[in-house]
Amino acid sequence: MVRRLIILMGVATFVMFSAWAVLNNYLQAPPGDFEVRQGDIMLGDKKYDAAIERFNAALEVSPDHRGALMGRALAYLQTDRFAEADADFTYLIDYLKKNLEADDITGYAVYAAAYANRGILYDRAGQYEKAFADYIQALRIDEGAVDGPGIVDRVLYVTPRPSTVRKRARYLHEQLALPPEKRVLRVPERDAEQRMYKPY
Repeated sequence: MVRRLIILMGVATFVMFSAWAVLNNYLQAPPGDFEVRQGDIMLGDKKYDAAIERFNAALEVSPDHRGALMGRALAYLQTDRFAEADADFTYLIDYLKKNLEADDITGYAVYAAAYANRGILYDRAGQYEKAFADYIQALRIDEGAVDGPGIVDRVLYVTPRPSTVRKRARYLHEQLALPPEKRVLRVPERDAEQRMYKPY
């Protein structure tokens, strides 16, 4: 009887601490974070319209939520809605430029990623000089944030030597130095390897 009571109390304690941890995490998260997590899942599943809806829900609660702005811009980018993506990336860049604290490490990673992703947008749109400028700015802000995928991502996505912001910037620099008739600015097979950047 005592043993059963001890086991029951142990299980009850575990269940209560687990419920408390989950509830505490939800209640203490900044406004919009829950919706952004949902949007990130949809973005990863390539359900872009659903992701945009979740990011919009986060922005209703927290209008300048950087995760929501970045996520929505990435969803627009993936659906070739370049004007909306450009507007969101540019707004996010301007917002972060005005509001970043010196000790906000994640903020600087988001700032660099916004420039890198806007560079990818310009690259896809054929605006190579603007893409090059954004790639350089991303590398200046936080080179580590836009280094490219780690070993796990390379294995998961079967890209042993993926394109990075640095590699693409170097390539664009070399090509833009050539006469226009000798430039090769688009190589679809290689361009498909370029990944989006979303710091967490």
